[in-house]
Amino acid sequence: MKSFRSYLSVAALAAAIGLAGCSVAATTPTGVSSVSGATTGSSSTATTGTAQAVSLDTLAEDTHYDADDLTWDAASEVAVTLADGASAVAGGTTSDAVTVDGDTVTITAAGTYRLSGSLSDGQVVVAAGEEDTVRIILAGADITSSTGSPFVVQSANEAIVFLEDGTNNALSDATSYTDQGTDAPNAALYSMADLTIAGTGALTVDGNYNDGIASKDGLVLAAGNVTIKAADDGIVGKDYAVLLDGAYQVTAGDDGFKSDNDTDEGRGWVLINGGTLTVSAADDGVKAFNTLTIAAGTTTVTESEEGLEAQHIVIAGGTATVTSNDDGVNASGGSSTTGAAQGGMGGGETVGDYTVEVTGGLLTINAQGDGLDSNGNASISGGTVIVNGPTNSGNGALDVNGELAVTGGTVAAAGSAGMVVTPGSTSTQSGVQVALDSTVSAGTVIQLADSSGTVVAAFVTTKATQSLVFSSAAITAGAEYTVYTGGTATVSAGLGEGTLDGASSAGTVTAGEYTAAQGPGGGMGGMGGGRM
Repeated sequence: MKSFRSYLSVAALAAAIGLAGCSVAATTPTGVSSVSGATTGSSSTATTGTAQAVSLDTLAEDTHYDADDLTWDAASEVAVTLADGASAVAGGTTSDAVTVDGDTVTITAAGTYRLSGSLSDGQVVVAAGEEDTVRIILAGADITSSTGSPFVVQSANEAIVFLEDGTNNALSDATSYTDQGTDAPNAALYSMADLTIAGTGALTVDGNYNDGIASKDGLVLAAGNVTIKAADDGIVGKDYAVLLDGAYQVTAGDDGFKSDNDTDEGRGWVLINGGTLTVSAADDGVKAFNTLTIAAGTTTVTESEEGLEAQHIVIAGGTATVTSNDDGVNASGGSSTTGAAQGGMGGGETVGDYTVEVTGGLLTINAQGDGLDSNGNASISGGTVIVNGPTNSGNGALDVNGELAVTGGTVAAAGSAGMVVTPGSTSTQSGVQVALDSTVSAGTVIQLADSSGTVVAAFVTTKATQSLVFSSAAITAGAEYTVYTGGTATVSAGLGEGTLDGASSAGTVTAGEYTAAQGPGGGMGGMGGGRM
């Protein structure tokens, strides 16, 4: 087996994405022309805040990925034409590394192989040496299997699936698999080796049996326009799953995009470092056993039970929009289930080794359960967090078992009034807690105005709301603010600027004075506030 490069620990990943305040520039490849051999790329940086995408140098050290793998000599390609009962190396030539047995095409050596054509009931198998890098160019390939997976990497050091620019490709597996042995394939695109997907072409994956794309090693999505529909998980990388660029659309019967190594320390992490990921999942949208980091790009979870879930969740840049039937962002699970009981006003909740850290980017949550939930601590030091939380009082827009520290950025957390968590005593940025006498309907404008009548914040509710916790640099500790409902507002993701014409006063609040928390977590910033 290959020797592994070092893998990203939580601390190393945090340093790489500039959690200490330093910016790291990055350029991520969108694909490489095999004809010219020239690398093309696009800048991939955070949309909000100071943190930027993890550099490719850092990724090269901590994953199998190497941008040099996406360049090659076109003259060295072996072209294979796929056809029912007639697959062959193209041009009348032969290759010792390509064998055809019925409708099974097997590749047994390192090199670059260009596949085109179709198999209505066949399979492509990579069975190369443990030190071999095998590059498969899909250039208009359509492969379906009625007995198992149509594309299997049995052995290699690394397999690269390169989607030729301007081509449409498809993989579709059986609804049941003949091979049910240990390490038997269980995905339409299945790899026992490190797997990289690149190129600017299109790929449709139908995982009718179980998963869509699965690597039993590391997985890097460097580019591609890929649509996946899976009976179980959409995209799985065991040791890690990384999105650098491209557009990935996932519909999954279980989890959408995840890394699930729960046995090897430091593995089981997910990094979204650019590109576009859209997930509709019956269970978790994006999930990591260890650390889930969004550093750049656009991540959208349109449907899920829990939107983002991991032991440690880091939002350092990019745009993340999450819709969930239960918790929107949930720091739980992972390798730690023990911790001290949190005293104080939250009372009685176990504080484990779980964290949510927001240092940049834009995070928008629409949750039926808890909005932003940590079974440990949470911190917000930059970026923007907007939570449209639950309408029932059994959950809260914010739910933190330990301390919620707000030291920067902008937070607007709206929801029901039954389980309100507010910034804790370690917070250095002030905020206000608004508790309305009665619930206001979706689409209501809630505004805060200072003593001079200047609107410092305007929030438009997405659903019925009775509580709003707001913190930003515009709020001055100890200052009194008037709360208004109604008026007009110009907002993005629900937050923006407003005017008080037609608005009604709903009372006043004092910045930094929070009522006792009515659920687990913070609320330790002092007493006061009261109902409107």
